[in-house]
Amino acid sequence: MAMREGVRSGGRSARVQEAVHQAVKELEQLKTREELTVPQVASRAGVTPSTIYRRWGNLAELLADVSLERLRPDGEPPDTGSLAGDLQAWGEQYLEEMTSAPGLRGLNDVMASADSERRECCYRYSESIMATLCARAHARGEPAPSVDALVDGIIAPMTYRLLYDRETATSARLSEWIARTLVAID
Repeated sequence: MAMREGVRSGGRSARVQEAVHQAVKELEQLKTREELTVPQVASRAGVTPSTIYRRWGNLAELLADVSLERLRPDGEPPDTGSLAGDLQAWGEQYLEEMTSAPGLRGLNDVMASADSERRECCYRYSESIMATLCARAHARGEPAPSVDALVDGIIAPMTYRLLYDRETATSARLSEWIARTLVAID
């Protein structure tokens, strides 16, 4: 996914992005975040440091871009047979991923990015998942709130808790947010 205007989604640009992202992931296995540098990433990716600076601006923005890619949904959320069950299953999986050190670091990277498109992209991922779950519920003949209501009632408090009070981002709290959001449609 190209984040910057004018960056093509295929060809050389895509190959450079893939190589640089892969280099970051490999180096993170070998070094601490504090030890990473743009020249190290560039060398490992087979590009010049100026390529990275031109495309991402600095190391923090590059790390945010790599983190955003990790936050992208891998596939369809689990189908449990009910909207409440689907929301709970997806939410528990999300909480597990985001309370891990890499997940939390990724979320913090994206939220700290100066590029508002990255933060918006994170929102769009969540919105897309909620739209999928709503469509699935409607296909089963089950009532579902709007996507905005799911984002406001479930995603927003979950994200807030993950960012500012991680210990309270629990499965039990998730159940409360889901119940409160779904009650509003009855």
